[in-house]
Amino acid sequence: MKQVHSSRLPRRPFSAIIPTLFAAALLLAACNEPAKTALPLELPDGAACALDGMILGDFPGPKAQIHYDRGEPDFFCDTREMFSLVLRPEQQKRIVAIYTQDMAKADWEHPDGHWLDARSAFYVVGSPRRGSMGPTVPGFASAADAARYAEQHGGKVLPFAEVTLEMVDLSGGVSHDERM
Repeated sequence: MKQVHSSRLPRRPFSAIIPTLFAAALLLAACNEPAKTALPLELPDGAACALDGMILGDFPGPKAQIHYDRGEPDFFCDTREMFSLVLRPEQQKRIVAIYTQDMAKADWEHPDGHWLDARSAFYVVGSPRRGSMGPTVPGFASAADAARYAEQHGGKVLPFAEVTLEMVDLSGGVSHDERM
């Protein structure tokens, strides 16, 4: 009679499996944790732009801020810079919140406060009105406010999801600024 070898693994006592089950339960519980949320911050005096080091308060037009799951938020002296970072495929930090200013309420020359969730805002692309980086992409809480701005200053109204990297291209920098 031939002996049959079982391909089954040797039995382990249940107590040896408990630490593995506990670790798996912790990992699954972490998956169900609510996402970190971040409220917009008022710009600190002397706040510098994360991309170019420009002092935000020295320039007109809409500002932006991005909050991550770790570390301090980044501030931007222009929404074009915020979009150029968010829309790049190599962006590796986990973004938990993006804010821009509602330019229907904020003073263009000295914007302060009036923060809104950038992903829910409506933007005017193609307007010649300038921010710190030349023509900018102002955000508005309502499509009606964005449409009024576009009617007065030119441009096309788009929701956040329809703004493309090509629309906010920063290449060329000051060579695109005819005032210099």
